[in-house]
Amino acid sequence: MKQLIAAVICAMFALSAAYAQQPQGEAKKGAPAAEKKAEQAKKEPSEAQKQQQARMKDCNVKAEGKSGDERKKFMSTCLKGQDSGKKEPTAAQKKQQDRMKECNAKAEGKSGDERKKFMSTCLKG
Repeated sequence: MKQLIAAVICAMFALSAAYAQQPQGEAKKGAPAAEKKAEQAKKEPSEAQKQQQARMKDCNVKAEGKSGDERKKFMSTCLKGQDSGKKEPTAAQKKQQDRMKECNAKAEGKSGDERKKFMSTCLKG
């Protein structure tokens, strides 16, 4: 009985090894022509992929000389199509920045809760 079980296991192992060695082309010999055309169409990049590839080439050229984190940040913004330069603050942001500078200058010498309270009222007014 043990010999029979061992023979069955060996036969299964041999068949699985033979099946695994079958070339991929042989498994698809009977595939219809339509499936083969669909398979070839998948290999060609879509229009969106072509645009992304072109953008990648352009960004790589622009990123020449950059390395490390600086390059990663630049490539990220470039590939998204965003402007890589720093943007100018809006008029409201400039006004708030100026107010912060003034309040910081006036708060000189104050610290802790007193400074927090002063800055809060100064920035609101």
